[in-house]
Amino acid sequence: MLFAIRLIACALLAVLAWCDVRSRRLPGPLVAALVALYFAAALAAHAAVASVLVHHVAVAVAAFAVGTALFACGALGGGDVKLAAAVFLWAGSTLALPALLLIALAGLAVALLALAASGLVRLAPSSPFGRAARPWSAKRGVPYGVALAAGGAVVILGPVLAHGPHT
Repeated sequence: MLFAIRLIACALLAVLAWCDVRSRRLPGPLVAALVALYFAAALAAHAAVASVLVHHVAVAVAAFAVGTALFACGALGGGDVKLAAAVFLWAGSTLALPALLLIALAGLAVALLALAASGLVRLAPSSPFGRAARPWSAKRGVPYGVALAAGGAVVILGPVLAHGPHT
């Protein structure tokens, strides 16, 4: 059951990443579903004890607070703030720093891809490559939800990869 919940959560992250690339929007109901899946996973793992949940929720609240400050500065979108909180809810205090590093590295890759796509669109807008690059173009903003989804997928599947499908 827990493995299935983790797979569904990763599929949801893939959909969120796709939405961000296509429309630069992260639908709130999908992010809320990711949060609900965390609590379902906690119940399935018998980790829904107050001390465990408090640590995970505290990390999510901290991520939301930092994200809100970045949103106020114009450095992050509102959907990214909500998705970051959901990803860090899954990470908890144990995986928060590795998740942050993974998200930062993935964010760098996404930003470089967006810049390259912008150049390709500018140089060859009507070519097949230019049309394919258009959704990634930095002119529309960087789809940071892709980086958050990548880091989130590693956080969610990491225990499975390390300890097997029953974790």
